Amino acid sequence: MTLRLFTRKKAGHQARRNGRVPVHPSLETQSAKYQPAPYESVEDDKIKRNFQQGRFAMILRDEQKWGAYSGGGEVIGNAKRELEQRMALVPAGTIAIAQTLSAAPGSAEEEIAVEPFLLDVHTVTHARYQKFVDAGGYDALEYWPEEIWPHLIELKDLTGQPGPRLWRQARHDSRLADHPVVGVSWYEAQAYALWIGQRLPSEVEWEMAASWHLNNSTDMMRRFPWGDAMDKKRCNIWSSRAGGTIPVGEYSHGAAPNHVLQLVGNVWEWTDTEFAVTDDYGGPVVGEMPMYVVRGGAFDTYFEAQATSHFRTGQIALARAQNTGFRCAMDLSEASWINGS
Repeated sequence: MTLRLFTRKKAGHQARRNGRVPVHPSLETQSAKYQPAPYESVEDDKIKRNFQQGRFAMILRDEQKWGAYSGGGEVIGNAKRELEQRMALVPAGTIAIAQTLSAAPGSAEEEIAVEPFLLDVHTVTHARYQKFVDAGGYDALEYWPEEIWPHLIELKDLTGQPGPRLWRQARHDSRLADHPVVGVSWYEAQAYALWIGQRLPSEVEWEMAASWHLNNSTDMMRRFPWGDAMDKKRCNIWSSRAGGTIPVGEYSHGAAPNHVLQLVGNVWEWTDTEFAVTDDYGGPVVGEMPMYVVRGGAFDTYFEAQATSHFRTGQIALARAQNTGFRCAMDLSEASWINGS
């Protein structure tokens, strides 16, 4: 059930034009003003509306129910084709996760087996996240853990509307529609993933996708999705000089073998794993607030050693950084277009 905990001012159809608009760094060199994304008309039919909103996995979770609707079979088929194009299979493997903060050579590691799973080819864009905002996602309590409910009113944009931190009047800048959404906390990323019927990848799943450490005789682990040597022409980090985020479909030559893009660079990516490490003496490193692992580096990552398949760090779960986004995952057992169900 969608409940409204708080009263908010309704967003207008145009962003305010007075004064300089503090926008994402990738727009700092552009002279044009902030261009709010237009409002879209919404389908009345529920299954068609779910498809329009990109909730393809949610449709397939109730495939039997929707199949009884008029035209439901066609929508279900289209949802399967969308997911087949948007997601890639990551095979089984084994990942070694450093257990200490320094992750120095020879320090403690935990070896973890990773089952096959599906991962989005692209990080979630502003345009995709806009559908969640427009659908009232910030007021749908079923997608938010109870401990975050009192903080929902704080998850606002620059104009006090619910949405990512850098938006205005609950609208993204249309010039960034195909860029990764940023300025979202771990809770916002998780809520979106649940809303579309998917989930955030775990830390080991993310590293498996980026390192391609398969269970075979080669025992090869890539330092980067494309190989073992840093190449700033294959990713968007500080030395690439892009100066901000880029569209999620760029840098195809830096993709993983299964064509998943931008696992390194552009934005740090939230995972579903709490950041738990020890110091070099085995003592737990504890923060004042819950932290979750972020991976991959971003457009402003200066040290190339941080933009690799195995570098790990964490952020406070409520952090809404301008260089952090996310992508979604799915259990292989739920992929009916693969399993033939």
